[in-house]
This record gives sequence, structure tokens and C-alpha cells, in this order.
Amino acid sequence: MTESAWRTTTGPAEASPEQRMPEWDGDHLRDPATDEEPGIDPAELADDDLIREMHSLHRTRLDTLRHASDAALANHLRRTAELETEYLARHPGREIDPARLRDE
Repeated sequence: MTESAWRTTTGPAEASPEQRMPEWDGDHLRDPATDEEPGIDPAELADDDLIREMHSLHRTRLDTLRHASDAALANHLRRTAELETEYLARHPGREIDPARLRDE
């Protein structure tokens, strides 16, 4: 893919998906009555539930990226970041597969 394919009207090619998505902050997703975003706080999920939620998001990632509205993609990005951040906080010494390492 060429660099120009990554350019958008909202930023340069090196901008992250979060920077390119105007809805990334999730304000449009908040319930005005409670000022909360949808979804259970990842810190409240049991390990099995946390893994299940991450599986679900990763399974639907490509369809969301290709076909969902900007608001749905922003919600997907936000929720993925929340769940993965919680997972990394719980498992800082996670097992690294040597086959996944690259020579530098």
C-alpha cells in the first residue's frame, strides 16, 4: 500500500487511527443521563469474560473497519483499547512466543 493510500482529509499519513477518527473521544456514545460510555468497565470483568470480550472484538474487527459507521468504528477502537489495556495491566509478564520475535 502506498503512503498516499493512508492519507485522509483529517491528517497526515503517519496519523494513528485514533487521530484520524474525529469521533475517537466517544462523546457521542455517552448516555447523557449518566455521562457513561456503553459497556462494562473492564476492571469489573473476570479474566474469562475479559478474554471473551477481546475475542469478540477481534473477530468483528475487519467488518467493523470496512463497513461500520464512523461512530461504530470509534466505539470499537475505544472498547478495544480499554479491554487490551486492562489485559496488559493484569498480565504484565505475559508469555512471549519466541516464534513471534523478529531479528533487528
